[in-house]
Amino acid sequence: MKSLKIGDLTARLPIIQGGMGVGISLSGLASAVANEGGVGVISSAGLGLIYKDKAKSVAEAAIEGLKEELRKARAKTNGIIGVNVMVAMTNFSDMVRTAIKEGADIIFSGAGLPLNLPSFLTEGAKTKLAPIVSSARAAKLLCEKWWQEYRYAPDAIVVEGPKAGGHLGYKNDQIFAEEYSLEKTLPEVVEVVNKFASSHDCHIPVIAAGGVYTGEDIYNMIELGASGVQMGTRFVTTEECDADIAFKQAYIDASERDIEIIQSPVGMPGRAVRGTFLDSVKEGLKKPKQCAFNCIKTCDVVNSPYCIMLALYNAFKGRLEHGYAFAGANAWRAEKIDSVKNLMSTLASEYDSIDKNRG
Repeated sequence: MKSLKIGDLTARLPIIQGGMGVGISLSGLASAVANEGGVGVISSAGLGLIYKDKAKSVAEAAIEGLKEELRKARAKTNGIIGVNVMVAMTNFSDMVRTAIKEGADIIFSGAGLPLNLPSFLTEGAKTKLAPIVSSARAAKLLCEKWWQEYRYAPDAIVVEGPKAGGHLGYKNDQIFAEEYSLEKTLPEVVEVVNKFASSHDCHIPVIAAGGVYTGEDIYNMIELGASGVQMGTRFVTTEECDADIAFKQAYIDASERDIEIIQSPVGMPGRAVRGTFLDSVKEGLKKPKQCAFNCIKTCDVVNSPYCIMLALYNAFKGRLEHGYAFAGANAWRAEKIDSVKNLMSTLASEYDSIDKNRG
């Protein structure tokens, strides 16, 4: 397995652990992945609720929470630590500024196109910027916009396919359509990005995400032109994952038919593990409540049957009767809880075996 270079950073293994919120990937998981040679990622989503006792307001608590998680991670590893910041979050700018100020190695940003992300970089900042896209068109638009406005080329680009967990950058009728599959989209993004990089004398690695589960999957993505992969679901059932054991067990107990597409209050489809909470939503038993967090710009507060922040927070805490677990399409394949060390070793061994047999 080849290393992954992002600017002047080098990850021994080309594996980025996806940023999963609320609270699923914090300093515990991120530092463990970084220690094994991958890129660990802290999710900034919901930190204001997780750290609500740290400040008078949710906004201030989120900033303090991100500072603390980054500092905790730094105390546990000398490896690469990134932060995931969703464009759709109302505190997007606060989280980006905090990540840069605290010296995060990389910011990964999706759930919308982060067209102004380079504007937050301060003099001397070494934080790399990696947008998350779902199409070659979006990748081309973003590269050109960043260069025209800021003379800045993305340090890496993540292309996330429709098999990912959580909120998806696809319409419902695109999620299972072959023409939108990662296997089709990835080479298109690679072609666009390589053309831009060549004309601007730079290197922009493309990272494949969404449904990547095994070492063979990693091999296949790299064969299609990716420089590395981003994996979220596979890291949930690890000892170091920051979620409650009940959250992890939901993956292990799930069958393939339990992984379903839902319509999130934020106006996007999402993939989650079916449970009593989602069944109640379908039956119309959940009633909208007043918004206490104002966390997502696109959330339909008036008509939403539940608060997505509270639902995801409850799931993180193991209270699945009051929330649900986001999950990738392959979550049902989870069989046990393992250490990050063993998982990374398994992925590398699977990759090397495929490489040897096909080479």
